[in-house]
Amino acid sequence: MTAPAPQPEVGPSTGHRPEFHSRFKALVEIVVIFLFAITFVVQASKVPTESMENTLLVGDYLLADKLHFGNGGVGSWLLPYRDIRGGDIVVFHFPLVSSQYLVKRVVGVPGDHVRLHDGIVYVNGTPLKEDYAIHKLGTRDSYRDNFPAGLSTAAVNTRWRSELPHHITNGELVVPEGKYFVMGDNRDVSLDSRYWGFVPRENIVGHVLMVYLSLQDRRTSQAPAAGDKLSSSGNMLTHLLPTPRWKRTFLLIR
Repeated sequence: MTAPAPQPEVGPSTGHRPEFHSRFKALVEIVVIFLFAITFVVQASKVPTESMENTLLVGDYLLADKLHFGNGGVGSWLLPYRDIRGGDIVVFHFPLVSSQYLVKRVVGVPGDHVRLHDGIVYVNGTPLKEDYAIHKLGTRDSYRDNFPAGLSTAAVNTRWRSELPHHITNGELVVPEGKYFVMGDNRDVSLDSRYWGFVPRENIVGHVLMVYLSLQDRRTSQAPAAGDKLSSSGNMLTHLLPTPRWKRTFLLIR
């Protein structure tokens, strides 16, 4: 019998390398696109308080468009620039703590005359139709509801308390050039421009586009009634984990 021909030794396969490099390249491209988007296109942020209810809820994760108010900056070819208008919901650097982001609704733009009377907002003498605004407390507060004519309260920032009279004409607040007056939709609990002043134009990051994720914290939203106990320790995790609000996922904000 003829001996079988010797077979060449087979070394470790290198066929996976091109596939690995391809996947790695794709991952790098995704990361680059993501970083570009976060840097120049959108600002991601989370709603931490109830000041914008019911438009925005605690636990909403937002994307804000950084190009719309870009004034000819990066990406202006993609989305047309426009001025900030009353009614826009914006993300901005908090004037008192620049490292913090806040989200509020623009009520007054430069040149506007703003006042509140019994909780109703008047801009240039005309009452605003605000179907989005809510009043949860059901009680009246002189300063909060009759701004700027009401008596000041301890919640007002010291600097703003001294600056405020210089912007009042005939009982109305006049918004200066380059500044914006903002308020939360949940008017009775929102600490906003009434309490700490104007938002400079350069502080405004972008216009809120959408809620891309919303998580409801069961620890605060589903607190057990007096005397209630968990049926078993196994249920503990269920009560602590946040619950997705699926209906708010990719919810466009207008």
